[in-house]
Amino acid sequence: MNLTVKVQKKLGTFYLDADFAIQGDRFGVFGPSGGGKSTLVSLIAGLRYPDRGFISLDGETLFDSSRKLHIPPEHRRIGMVFQRPHLFPHLNVRNNLLYGYKRCDPRYRNVTLDKLVNVMQIGHLLDRGVRYLSGGERQRVAIGRAILSNPRLLLMDEPLSAVDDSLKFQIISYLKDTCAIFEIPYLFISHALVEMRVMTNQVITVVDGRVTGQVTAEGLARDRMKGTIGYMNLLRLTNPRRINGLSVYRWGGQELFVSSDSSLPETLFELSSTDIILFKRHPEAISARNLFEVTVTSVFDTGVRLGVELKCGSEVLIAEISKEAANELEIKEGAQIYAAVKAVAFKSLG
Repeated sequence: MNLTVKVQKKLGTFYLDADFAIQGDRFGVFGPSGGGKSTLVSLIAGLRYPDRGFISLDGETLFDSSRKLHIPPEHRRIGMVFQRPHLFPHLNVRNNLLYGYKRCDPRYRNVTLDKLVNVMQIGHLLDRGVRYLSGGERQRVAIGRAILSNPRLLLMDEPLSAVDDSLKFQIISYLKDTCAIFEIPYLFISHALVEMRVMTNQVITVVDGRVTGQVTAEGLARDRMKGTIGYMNLLRLTNPRRINGLSVYRWGGQELFVSSDSSLPETLFELSSTDIILFKRHPEAISARNLFEVTVTSVFDTGVRLGVELKCGSEVLIAEISKEAANELEIKEGAQIYAAVKAVAFKSLG
């Protein structure tokens, strides 16, 4: 995806002035509610006219006010997933899915119903009426319908905001896998940092109607370490086994003990940077079930505290400690230290 946007749009007292160019397959648009994310997406999709400006996608001009050019949304080959599923109530799941596919030029029909159903695992829903679907199932069908329209770009405007937290990251797994398998680039819009980190590689930030920067998803997370919560490590753990009431995973070349009763083959966990305890030497005794020998790969300032990047085998963790503690532990790049984490410190996201 090569997307260039230079547009202005006034809506009442709100004014959007966006100017950026991006290249990649997994981009995010991040910012607070009311900052202009949805307005920006509607302009790219062609659902709204900019007052002036220019939009091009993969070398094709979609809008140019100087030439009075506006490609209608139905001819842009851009798929949309909204906060609410907006399924057609008079159609069953199969016909909802096929709605965009039937309107797609046969030249572009790379994604078929059978392929999509297999990837998204929704075959058991095909003959069901949409009013008999759960909220999570509705959103999966809405995502499937957008993908089956075979877009060259998928725009997702807060698609998980109306989904229960227990289902959110299951849907993310389907969504990421589907877009990767069918090689569909996307713009993922959200004000939730964890969604941005899981779904995207690069992020443009939008605040008060302006694009304020472009950063990696990981860089965005580190930029926000100055809050009271600190940095959240994300660990995708697979194939647990049970030992003495704990779930045990292979991670970083050793066993990781987690206080969780999850039986899922794959689970996403959060671990706060403030829940990682650092030691200069191997402690003689400790109550935490997890103790790693780690290498400090970088140290960075977060304000009153320091972020410490730790290499744990093939994995990376970010810890956060006071500057006084860093001095006492002689924390510096290349130092070999120990990190301890309690089994109860991990929070399951699904």
